Amino acid sequence: MWAGYKILILAYLTTEIWTERQYLSQREVDPGAEFTRNHTISEGTRFKRAIFEGQYCRSFGCCEDRDDGCVTRFYEADALCYCDKFCERENSDCCPDYKSFCREEKGWPLHTKPWSPEGCHRDGQHYEEGSVIKENCNSCTCSGQQWKCSQHACLVQPGLIEHVNKGDYGWTAQNYSQFWGMTLEEGFKYRLGTLPPSPLLLSMNEVTASLAETTDLPEFFIASYKWPGWTHGPLDQKNCAASWAFSTASVAADRIAIQSQGRYTANLSPQNLISCCAKKRHGCNSGSVDRAWWYLRKRGLVSHACYPLFKDQNATNNGCAMASRSDGRGKRHATTPCPNSIEKSNRIYQCSPPYRVSSNETEIMREIMQNGPVQAIMQVHEDFFNYKTGIYRHITSANEDSEKYRKFRTHAVKLTGLLPIPGESPGERMAILGFFEE
Repeated sequence: MWAGYKILILAYLTTEIWTERQYLSQREVDPGAEFTRNHTISEGTRFKRAIFEGQYCRSFGCCEDRDDGCVTRFYEADALCYCDKFCERENSDCCPDYKSFCREEKGWPLHTKPWSPEGCHRDGQHYEEGSVIKENCNSCTCSGQQWKCSQHACLVQPGLIEHVNKGDYGWTAQNYSQFWGMTLEEGFKYRLGTLPPSPLLLSMNEVTASLAETTDLPEFFIASYKWPGWTHGPLDQKNCAASWAFSTASVAADRIAIQSQGRYTANLSPQNLISCCAKKRHGCNSGSVDRAWWYLRKRGLVSHACYPLFKDQNATNNGCAMASRSDGRGKRHATTPCPNSIEKSNRIYQCSPPYRVSSNETEIMREIMQNGPVQAIMQVHEDFFNYKTGIYRHITSANEDSEKYRKFRTHAVKLTGLLPIPGESPGERMAILGFFEE
């Protein structure tokens, strides 16, 4: 805005911004009112203004059309002067070198933008040098009158959400506010939490459901419809990367309720696993599902009501708060009360050894229909964090041209049912219904 005295800008920044805005507002409201500014200057001041020939327009150009931003302080005369065509009137407020520069000098390069105070602009707002602003997951610093921004891949990508929702991909995307400002790496680190399957897990033999092959498969199947009150909804894992524990506890709770015909319907505690599954303890820093099932079989878990989730998962004192002992017959009993003093039942729930189900959709459906929800490990790409409804499949987007988007991590989920994919007959191709802990 002000040319010719950059060195003095810091001393006058506060007062001059206010003064110039007042003059600019007059110019915008009533062009004819412009002369009032010039008439406040005495004849002696006009004389001084005529003899002080500084480099004003030469400093920042403009000259063409009306440009209220092409203004500077003609401080020898205690006034503002302009370098645009609008100043060419009877009561001129042109800068002293306007005519010589804008009308006579042909070879001088003209700049399209006026000089502005030191600092940066963003969305119509001025920021001082060194200012830092946040744009989604990236930080931008004002340096040398330019914004210098980090280039992280963000967890929430408005362009990707729009791309999915405009396309015909079978699912819709949504902007989740709790993910705003997180990088993709932070999403992988804090919102998933299952290690890739171990060789031991991958070498397990597949078990085929005993449901007769001739049994007609329904149009769709959801476990909660068949066993109302015996299945459990998702818990909020927040930024605790422990899907290995959340999905295991939830699947086990559903199956115990189903196999006991509703005698035991408590939701099991993922916090019990996170805090007490001590071998190679990872807690909220990821873990393995085979280790979780081993602990559930050998040590057992209490209910979620007995051992609720800690408010601060990153606290250093989140040690195991449950102790148990064996009765010599394979059953274990708690020797300490519940960490939640309101809940009195500290019953230990155990399970039989886990088994592996075929990855064939029909076999998965038969297994869920007969015995209840199952656990699955899946690969998660960046678009999964925006999933809302429909049948999810990874969408290859233009972002994947960048190396920072060509990444994925593993995640454990609970599968609760299946739906036929449009265009396929039941039994030929089905989509697995499931949830991940939100």
